Amino acid sequence: MKQISQQLDVASLARYLEDHVPGFEGPVDAEKFAGGQSNPTFLLQARSGRYVLRRQPPGELLKSAHAVDREFRVLTALSGTEVPVARPYHLCMDRGVIGSMFYVMSFEDGRIFWNPALPDLPHADRAVCYDAMLRTMVALHDIDVEAAGLASYGRPDNYFERQIGVWTKQYRAAETERLDAMEALIDWLPRACPEDAGRSTLVHGDFRIDNVMFERNSYRVKAVLDWELSTLGNPLADLAYFCMCLRLPSDGHVPGLAGLDCVALGLPQEAEIVARYCELRGLEPIRDWDFYLAFSFFRLAAIAQGVKARALKGNASSTAALRVGAMAGALAEEGVRVIGARG
Repeated sequence: MKQISQQLDVASLARYLEDHVPGFEGPVDAEKFAGGQSNPTFLLQARSGRYVLRRQPPGELLKSAHAVDREFRVLTALSGTEVPVARPYHLCMDRGVIGSMFYVMSFEDGRIFWNPALPDLPHADRAVCYDAMLRTMVALHDIDVEAAGLASYGRPDNYFERQIGVWTKQYRAAETERLDAMEALIDWLPRACPEDAGRSTLVHGDFRIDNVMFERNSYRVKAVLDWELSTLGNPLADLAYFCMCLRLPSDGHVPGLAGLDCVALGLPQEAEIVARYCELRGLEPIRDWDFYLAFSFFRLAAIAQGVKARALKGNASSTAALRVGAMAGALAEEGVRVIGARG
């Protein structure tokens, strides 16, 4: 009889990892991490220590989605750079081991903050925490992609034009009902797309507070997590995506800062975050900021719709998937509000 732990055949997994990861010793116990709507992530506890496994979800998948092989590639490239990441150990392309492609990396013991208001931190430390995240984002955008072996990691040109096309297709493939706000964004974004300015960089694609792990006893970033959406492109996509939290409701399933007094809380406001990023990278003030924000809401809405579609098919990676999927309409409506002044 197969030994199953949290939907993983851990007996088969242990045998495989003993053959492919130096020093690995079973048996294995697997526990699925809470959160994460895309690639299920597990804590592996073995005789040789703790590890983390990221796998594609089971079932039928959208083309090019859940690219754990790309995650493994970028983790390998960034190891030893100024961008802290977990240590990648092994990528398994053989779906016969646990039913889908997966990779194993080091377990990093640190702190993750799920609420961007940082209620558990001292008032004076909150701005320090945000500045550490911005400095890490800047380090990411300053990576020499050729030296890191990532020159072929994506097409550097026409990033937003291509991304709008990709996520429109992903949204259509996962569409379950008509969302008027999404239709408005799908119409407006291609027409408002600014020309790419400046050098293409490595972009994370999902740079937000809960994808940044801090040291236990300091505000030094220990690891940037969840690289599934990373590619080459316009770094302002990461900045705008990071700033979305200021416009998300504070009581939503994904908490934001809308309606809160950031000044009283000791948190930087959107304009301060953008100005600080420009200062750190030596950039001029950013034009077309409403486009970058609207694109971020559009893309997150498309992602949420994909989560909803997988939940309805029964192969989402979290029991909260339907609640996440229900956010698609509200996210698209916020994107429309961002561009309302421009029309």
